[in-house]
Amino acid sequence: MLAPIGLVLLMNFAFNKLSFVALMAIFFGYAALNGISFSAIFHIYRLDSIGVVFASTCALFGVMAVAGYTTKADLTKMGSLLMIGLIGIVIASLINMFMHSDSMGYIISIISVIVFTGLTAFDVQKIKEMAQANDGSSDFKKIGVLGALTLYLDFINLFLSLLRLFGKRD
Repeated sequence: MLAPIGLVLLMNFAFNKLSFVALMAIFFGYAALNGISFSAIFHIYRLDSIGVVFASTCALFGVMAVAGYTTKADLTKMGSLLMIGLIGIVIASLINMFMHSDSMGYIISIISVIVFTGLTAFDVQKIKEMAQANDGSSDFKKIGVLGALTLYLDFINLFLSLLRLFGKRD
């Protein structure tokens, strides 16, 4: 259960020590562990519900990625606020693990959709700016893996938040 979190931390904190190939292997391992752990949603939610929420997530993620890529506005200030919101979500989620409040979970999910929708646009813009400074180095390739991880996390968290809001349980 904690292995995926450990792999993300490993990728971030050992970034300078890991090779590009090692970083990619850890990223693929992380994705595989997430796939295994997310298989539990098929026991909780109806298959048609998962499909609709997944399609909705893809559409929303795609629109926000295009918006982040094409906008001329600097999203840096918005990104800082969204990161504060993300910290608030984590803290509220930890508190709600003990309180078991359905209404608090609902509010956290709504805020999570807003935060991860905004973070998608912000992260795409940040990755675009980094790509324009491409020097072809090994470090640049490794930064690309972290960019992919960031977008992966945005998508997964957006999907899970929408599923908690709109998913129909078995």
